[in-house]
Amino acid sequence: MTHAMLKGSNVPLDATAVRAVLRWTPGQGVPDVDVSALLLGPDGRVRSDEDFVFYNQPRHPSGKVWRLGKKRVAEGLTDTIQTDLAGVESGVGQILLVASADGVTFDQVSALRILLYDASGTTSAIGSDGEPLAHFDIKPETGTETALICGELYRRGQGWKFRALGEGYPNGLEGLASDFGITVDESDPEAAAPVPDATAWADPAASPETSVPLPPEQAPPVPQQPAYGYPGPAQTAPVQPAYGYPQPTSQPAYGYPQPQTAPAVQPAYGFPQAVGSLPDPDFRLPPQGPQFIGR
Repeated sequence: MTHAMLKGSNVPLDATAVRAVLRWTPGQGVPDVDVSALLLGPDGRVRSDEDFVFYNQPRHPSGKVWRLGKKRVAEGLTDTIQTDLAGVESGVGQILLVASADGVTFDQVSALRILLYDASGTTSAIGSDGEPLAHFDIKPETGTETALICGELYRRGQGWKFRALGEGYPNGLEGLASDFGITVDESDPEAAAPVPDATAWADPAASPETSVPLPPEQAPPVPQQPAYGYPGPAQTAPVQPAYGYPQPTSQPAYGYPQPQTAPAVQPAYGFPQAVGSLPDPDFRLPPQGPQFIGR
């Protein structure tokens, strides 16, 4: 006979293994729901993070509690946790069965129910295997819950019992897990190092308190000033020659011949111009007048 349970009620379990099936009706705007289990020690807290069985850690190291996964059935969608009660370590006194929705409140989830089946004589992964031992319809109390403790398996003497709970958490699976001793890493792995101000290079004078030098490849060349009395570098104006001395370029200094090309020699007055280094063999004196004849 199936026990239809109310919140806070409990039922003894004769089975040595049970399968807890979380079921809901999918639809427009209905979030995806996941089932998890937390194994608690005598102090009501997990002994380590390994006591948290969920979608990223689907099997407990002891091998006695594991997540079977989701399945579509005629009534909707299911997600399942199976527990070998006979093999659970003696240090574990409670196993919480938890439902969570990713950032969406459970008032959007229709017909949420947990069903408990006897899994002692079956090896099938998921299935009803006949009539459930108990079921509990879970209804959010405030409408802001994003995680719910649907029920718990707990030790009583030498056996086990199941209690219907329906306790909600508005801060999701992380908040619920933290309350029971799970270490939740809230650091942001994608946080980048601070980016320097891009305008610092463009305008070093923008901050009078901080002097920001230009990168070497962007620094403008500094013109070199010539020393007093000496010619400047190549980019300066040509140096003018000192008065009275020959100019080092093609212009001659005043009063001196140009060194590159000597000027043509002017003949003396009354004499023909020399045309070579040797006298002309055909040269003849002009006829002399009577005034030059010897007397």
